[in-house]
Amino acid sequence: MSAHNDLFINRELSWLEFNQRVLDESSDPGHPVLERLKFLAITASNLDEFFMVRVGGLQLVHREGHGGRDIAGLTSAEQLGLIHERVSRMITQQYVHFGEELEPQLAAAGIRRVSHGSIDPSQEAVLSQIVDDEIYSVLTPMAVGADVDCPLLPGGSLCISVRLENSPDGSPRFAWIPCGRTCSRLLTLPADGSYVYMLLEDVIAWSIGKFFPGETVVECVPFRITRNADLSLREDEAADLMEGMQEILEARKESHCVRLELAEEAGEETRDFLKQQFQVDDQDIFTIPGPLDLTGFFPLAELPGLDHLRDTPWPPTASPAIDSRRNLFDVLAEQSVLLCHPFESFDPVVRFVEEAATDPDVLAIKQTLYRTSRDSPIVRALARAAELGKHVTVIVEIKARFDEARNIEWARSLEQAGVQVIYGIRGLKTHAKVCLIVRREPGGIRRYAHFGTGNYNENTARLYTDISYLTSDAELGADAATFFNTITGYTQPRRFELIEAAPLGLRDRLLELIAAETERKRQGQPARILAKMNSLVDPKLIKALYEASSAGVDIRLNIRGICCLRPGVPGLSERITVVSIVDRFLEHSRVFHFHQGGVGRTFISSADWMPRNLDRRVELMVPIDEPAAAERLVQMLEHCLADQVKGRRLLDHGGFAQPTLDESLGSRSQQLLYDEACETIRISEETHRTGFVPHWAPGRETTEP
Repeated sequence: MSAHNDLFINRELSWLEFNQRVLDESSDPGHPVLERLKFLAITASNLDEFFMVRVGGLQLVHREGHGGRDIAGLTSAEQLGLIHERVSRMITQQYVHFGEELEPQLAAAGIRRVSHGSIDPSQEAVLSQIVDDEIYSVLTPMAVGADVDCPLLPGGSLCISVRLENSPDGSPRFAWIPCGRTCSRLLTLPADGSYVYMLLEDVIAWSIGKFFPGETVVECVPFRITRNADLSLREDEAADLMEGMQEILEARKESHCVRLELAEEAGEETRDFLKQQFQVDDQDIFTIPGPLDLTGFFPLAELPGLDHLRDTPWPPTASPAIDSRRNLFDVLAEQSVLLCHPFESFDPVVRFVEEAATDPDVLAIKQTLYRTSRDSPIVRALARAAELGKHVTVIVEIKARFDEARNIEWARSLEQAGVQVIYGIRGLKTHAKVCLIVRREPGGIRRYAHFGTGNYNENTARLYTDISYLTSDAELGADAATFFNTITGYTQPRRFELIEAAPLGLRDRLLELIAAETERKRQGQPARILAKMNSLVDPKLIKALYEASSAGVDIRLNIRGICCLRPGVPGLSERITVVSIVDRFLEHSRVFHFHQGGVGRTFISSADWMPRNLDRRVELMVPIDEPAAAERLVQMLEHCLADQVKGRRLLDHGGFAQPTLDESLGSRSQQLLYDEACETIRISEETHRTGFVPHWAPGRETTEP
């Protein structure tokens, strides 16, 4: 079965091709070895979430007997089969990279993994002490069998399956040792001039007799399960949203197993026993030819004192548009400020909220929160503002997947500080990124707003490419006020002056913009669409792009992840090119530009072009009409679309073309954007340094006659 029909590529296989792009970075010799190891761990982390959410959902659809097909024409059963095949190939490649390339290079750099057969007496003594103090005392074996209830194992954690000598009647006996998250996965051993470590599962295997004295251990192998996390709250049945979300979090702990990873040395008896215990099919089982759970190597990639094995840092620059010596609101009263993260610092966004919290002229702060850091300075500032008597309203989206627990905690702490907390909108996720400050000034009430493409998270702002727009534009401020009043009250949704919102009319507006370019081209006018997003799935928008391409509109798309559109198909999408970029920063910004006969209109957005974003989430699309800011965004788009080093062109079958140029000869968009940010701040600093301030004689005028 093909992964696509004539119009669409299957979204799950498209995502897997994106993860392949990440995996390719782990084999790129242009990266230092610890960066390559990090990319390898990222591919594993990505797969974990893919199985928890996407595969978990597909399995539920399949088990419930729903016979529908996706937009590519595939049933759930066909998709699951193709996923197993593709993931199996990816796993093989992961472990070839790890075993044949990365581990030898790490060893050459002084970072060695050892087994119990290659340790010296001093290391063995240390290992024995570790077992006594940190492993045997903490971990607990559990007997399991067909006549014993299966212990509840948490998804994602390592577990050791121990097969003991058969009972007198010949029936097999098994025990499990759940490793949990208390014991370190990487156990350091003494070594001169190098970092030597042993994996926890190997240490357990080495000391297994201590756990089962007097027993004959036949086999000791690690395994790992992944549980379904695609569980949603029936909000119409949940009287208390907070309580309902906590029930979902508990349900995830015992949801059905969607993937079983098993060490390749496991025998058929162990495989069959685990298959029965977790009620999985053969295509849910993946044999792993190396250490399970490559995410466990993240700490190795972050070891201190090994900077020579990592990329040269790109610290974020300050924005020359913001004078740190001036009140931020005075700056924004004079001009709007566009920031490109992480090339430019996220600090002004944090400062925006912090200054508002203590500014005596600020009357109100309204903000959305989707994902935040563990110790968020923005959340602390919001609480401080409420304690100082300001009116603070925060929309905390407690349905943000995998951040539910943290957001519940933040919501409660903000409420205790006196913040008015809204738990999102019934039936929708609030994914919009907006903060509104209302300030009393001599000229009257003035609104200041921040619109972004990324979360209010100062940590991820150093890792993700995103856009921030800080402004005192009256119309944008009025739209932001309308947005919050619509969300927090019973106000009927209505059209905004400038911004567009999902699910109110964002898709319709995008269709209008695409159709306008199509019509201009049919009338013989220049027409062009540039767009950058994470995912393109929505069938209506894809068909509109096909129609535009057929009319001759030049369409250039920068799509990081899923793309269901088939580019370059004669008679359908000949004028469409799609580029995916995987580099040191995660591409995350959403930017759209429409030529409009040469006038040009540029937008930033929190929304990808997916049904979930356009129909089931609260999203915003904001026009950037300030000429310099709009020009900068278009230039950024051009850089991304022209990337010949980390950019890969999507082919019509869903794979990516390999680069044909020597990377040293091509342009690398993230490098260009960082260099431009550094050059801008350098020029700004030089301008300040070269100012001439004369010393005048006492009593002389300070101006020339």
